[in-house]
Amino acid sequence: QGCLCSASSSVTQIAYAMAPTEDKHSSAIPWANFSNWVHAICVVTFDLELGQALEMLYPGDRELSECERNNICYLSFPDSNSGVMGNVQFSFRIRTSPNTAAHPLSPALMHYNISCPPPDQTDNGYMYGYVYFRQVKDKALKRGYFQKSVVVLSVLPLVGLFTKVLEVLAPEYFECGPASLEAACHHLDQWPPPIPGQPLALPLLGQVLHTRLPSTADKPALMVAPSPTLTVPTPHQVQVFRVLSGLVCQLHVLWELVLTAEPVVVMATTPTTAANTVHALRSLIAPLKYSGDFRPFFTIHDSEFKEYTTRTTAPPNVMLGVTNPFFAKTLHHWPHVVRPAEDGQSMSPSKRSNSRKQFRTLDHKPGVYTKFKPHLQPDKSLSKVVLRGIQTGRPLEVQSALLRRHLLELTQSFMIPLERYVASLMPLHRNISPYKSAPSLRPFNPDEFLATLESAGPHLTSGIKGDWEGLYRRFFRCVNFSVWFNARYREISEKLAVLHLQALSEADLEGWVSSHGEVEKVDLILRVRSKLHTAQGLASIQSSTITKLQAQLDTLLRSIPDDLRKVLMNNNNDATSTSTSQCHSNCKQHEHADDDDAAAAAEEHSHDDEILKVECIDIGVDAGEYVADEDAEGDVDNVVEANTLRNSDVGGDQSKERKNARNLEEQCEKITAAE
Repeated sequence: QGCLCSASSSVTQIAYAMAPTEDKHSSAIPWANFSNWVHAICVVTFDLELGQALEMLYPGDRELSECERNNICYLSFPDSNSGVMGNVQFSFRIRTSPNTAAHPLSPALMHYNISCPPPDQTDNGYMYGYVYFRQVKDKALKRGYFQKSVVVLSVLPLVGLFTKVLEVLAPEYFECGPASLEAACHHLDQWPPPIPGQPLALPLLGQVLHTRLPSTADKPALMVAPSPTLTVPTPHQVQVFRVLSGLVCQLHVLWELVLTAEPVVVMATTPTTAANTVHALRSLIAPLKYSGDFRPFFTIHDSEFKEYTTRTTAPPNVMLGVTNPFFAKTLHHWPHVVRPAEDGQSMSPSKRSNSRKQFRTLDHKPGVYTKFKPHLQPDKSLSKVVLRGIQTGRPLEVQSALLRRHLLELTQSFMIPLERYVASLMPLHRNISPYKSAPSLRPFNPDEFLATLESAGPHLTSGIKGDWEGLYRRFFRCVNFSVWFNARYREISEKLAVLHLQALSEADLEGWVSSHGEVEKVDLILRVRSKLHTAQGLASIQSSTITKLQAQLDTLLRSIPDDLRKVLMNNNNDATSTSTSQCHSNCKQHEHADDDDAAAAAEEHSHDDEILKVECIDIGVDAGEYVADEDAEGDVDNVVEANTLRNSDVGGDQSKERKNARNLEEQCEKITAAE
């Protein structure tokens, strides 16, 4: 099947294993199914001379940059002096190299991103590492300890699923050696694509993992409390109550910090607690996506250590999970520190502390150490319900479901007014004309939105009181808002484009061509051509609409003279020679009659473009403030940039169409003059 090679020239030298093989049941592309789930499986060991070293990489054809190798090696071992013996599981997240990030997602992962909730989407700019670390005494080794990690690398943020995968895979590897990893890779290559919303049976080393990935079509209740009969009921989440049980009284503070993408550092004594706390925190605002950067486990050896610990600039919008006591001093200037409860500590909720002296070390009580003043009042009823559950021994899964339901309702109460307002910015259906450019969304006006809160604010769906307006204003200045608004803008723009295409496909062009000149016909032909090209990239467009558009184009082409039609056909094929083409002589005769209409149409489009160039949003801050972390989740654009893209997409298409029409008119003039 494959061979093992060893090397030891550098701290992260790789021993490649298992070159890609094919069998009659595999995909045409080697490891295609495997790659839909996992990028690679690594084994990281501790070498007395080299330190952490990447011992094996499966499959052997996988490439990692030097920076990626170093980060993986250091992040695969605990970064503390806890001396924990036995097995430890945790996860990390690294930024991928430009070469890795440039690789397009597979069709299966593109479909996954479309069908899953935004918080669970993949991003080529980042990769997750799921770690199973083992440390046991071994007198046969010089150091006296056996230290090794099995690491699964994936772009999928499925913490629960890959934790279970490693519970099956890693012990088998430590018992049977590399052959078990080879077998596991072949089993992973037989897995079906990661399709959200469908029950999945995933075979792995003699066991079958049953799970179901969350889907955008799921009802909230299903997303919060999946079926308990599944082997991996929450493949995308950690047990939030198990992680945040000691912080229930500060849950409203944590929710606001995450909602507004504030910089947060989680200081724990184990990588498991640090990583799980970061994952739990970013899930507090689901179904809204946390768009800041986050590192579940971060070490002093990370390639971005200086970037995140510098004091020359304000802390970035990122959540860090750390265990090394050195960070207590290095990150002392960070405004918000979370100290989660470790196993064995009191499960009773603690109060928020404003004292910054208490977190100079990692040895202090669980709590949220911050001077941040929350805008909303805490929900005391939630604390009572949770405390009663602790006293009565309520199952952790039920406690987690209660917390998630409360947080889901709170986030929905916050987002529903925004969704309602954005929907009101859409033009009326009757204003969509097939003979004009597609309408656009009205600019987002924060003051106009805030004026709607009195009659349609969160108080209609939530009993929590407080300064909702102040919270919205703070939200408008963070990356979570800009990413959410950009996504909603793209969705609505695509919807408007589809509606415009439908209107154009159903228009009475037979009657229209009888009352318009050739210049206008040519202009509309170019428009329809452009729309047909655009329609190919719209996932929500129906094939019947495209067929109708093609029929409309044929109708328009039949309405113009043969020689002009040839010019258009040659132009469509990027031909530059028109020596064999001739325009109908009345093209020039119609030209002067159509000049007034063309000028009026040009003026109308110029006015449309002017409207489109109005800034989409102005909330009284610099545009740069919208991108607090320019690398957060890959494609985070500020709202002004999104509006600029919209202008280039819509206005640019129109100017190109009009330029092409003018070129055709000039060709007609030359041919007529030659005659």
